[in-house]
Amino acid sequence: MGKRLTQAQTDAYARDGFVAPIDIFSADEVAEIRAELEAAETRWPDGLAGPGRNNAHYVLPVLDRISHDSRILDAVEDLIGPDILVAGTTLFIKEPETSGFISWHQDARYIGLEPHDWITAWLAISDVNEENGCMRMVPGSHTAPLVEHVDTYGEDNLLTRGQTVPNVDEAASVPVPLKPGQLSLHHPRVVHGSGPNRSGERRIGFAIQSYITPAVDQVIGKIWVQQARGVDEYAYHEHAARPTEAMRPADIAFRDMTNDKLSEIFYAGAEKKGRY
Repeated sequence: MGKRLTQAQTDAYARDGFVAPIDIFSADEVAEIRAELEAAETRWPDGLAGPGRNNAHYVLPVLDRISHDSRILDAVEDLIGPDILVAGTTLFIKEPETSGFISWHQDARYIGLEPHDWITAWLAISDVNEENGCMRMVPGSHTAPLVEHVDTYGEDNLLTRGQTVPNVDEAASVPVPLKPGQLSLHHPRVVHGSGPNRSGERRIGFAIQSYITPAVDQVIGKIWVQQARGVDEYAYHEHAARPTEAMRPADIAFRDMTNDKLSEIFYAGAEKKGRY
């Protein structure tokens, strides 16, 4: 029995490459999170749209608090150990009745974090189901090496390059629905994606992408991290401060700089850049 996960959940992660659902926030807590996030979107619409959704934990205390919440960190510790760094986040928001989707991919393919001793945590801030485009995972696909992706730059594809694993057996995939306040954890090599939002409600997810151990280096470019738990004996990365208030100009400038560096990582070797 771990700090947060049961033995069955730990076994599921080892077998399938993901585990869900994990109860984290109460209904009242996640309602407050959503209200704070949407109030910030209303006040700073340009600052939290498109690329501004990357690393928004540097500019919004509500997202910073999620990233450092002890309940999430307990679950992550059960899988990667007690020394944990926050290495980036992304808001994944699909508006009602929109065609945006995320193609089949592996997180580790373009992100440059080696070795794969890290994990992506995905928190549902709204109801997340098959109708509104929940994630689908291919169980066990994390046990194989990384596979080649095709850069499609699809108009409705929400990934940077529209990077896609070809010839995925979609019948082998399983949906990962989550209630507000529930979490999923997945391995960097598991093949996954998500469909469009065909519902009349927003689908709001927040991914801590990723929680890494200090032994994980960035082999393509440069990232910044925050110490979430334990110690960083390797010192591969510079450490970033935590925000004390929403959308401070200095924090925005730092977020935008880190996103520029992230873009260089995601598009390394690419023929062109996409929208994100």
